[in-house]
Amino acid sequence: MKPILIAVFALTFSLLAHSQERVKVKISTKYGDMVAELYDETPIHRDNFIKLVKEGFYDGILFHRVIPGFMIQGGDPVSKGDTPNSRIGNGGPGYTLPAEFNTQFFHKKGALAAARMGDAVNPKKESSGSQFYIVEGQVYDNNTIDLFAKRMGAEFSPAQKKAYTTVGGTPHLDANYTVFGELVEGLEIISKISNVTRDKNNLPKDKLIMNISIVK
Repeated sequence: MKPILIAVFALTFSLLAHSQERVKVKISTKYGDMVAELYDETPIHRDNFIKLVKEGFYDGILFHRVIPGFMIQGGDPVSKGDTPNSRIGNGGPGYTLPAEFNTQFFHKKGALAAARMGDAVNPKKESSGSQFYIVEGQVYDNNTIDLFAKRMGAEFSPAQKKAYTTVGGTPHLDANYTVFGELVEGLEIISKISNVTRDKNNLPKDKLIMNISIVK
């Protein structure tokens, strides 16, 4: 093959690879930055999250629910500039998103997933239009993972088992909440946030503000 054609094919391949890169977002807090990539396989959640980020929706919003060994949650617009009497946790943009469950994405540590209302009022498991959580989770042994699977009437894949017995996660949430991304930087920030002093509702006593931007 002529050198000029090789160069053209190389350039074309490079452009295709670049166009297929997942969109990344940076979640900035006073404890450091976390960078998450959004899954193309969950396009409704991806596009909605990108839209809200570009609108500045998340800037100044709090992580309003943090639980060590479990997750950190934010995205309620009520928490922006809240007062001591504000009821945080039920707010959103005024719409929900249909669930986009995908068996290849699960609740390993660092997973980015959509919060939602409970099954009793939300049988379709539709996601909040804005609230999300990032998994911290715990590391489990194989016997415990098998018990989870039996209780859930499910079978965990080798990838799930490996993740839950090494980096950890929250396996009992799988196939119940839409996972639409994962952290690729800043995993250590999750624990810094989850371990802050909090009240009886797991709201950090010292406001934990976030700002989110698209990574260029």
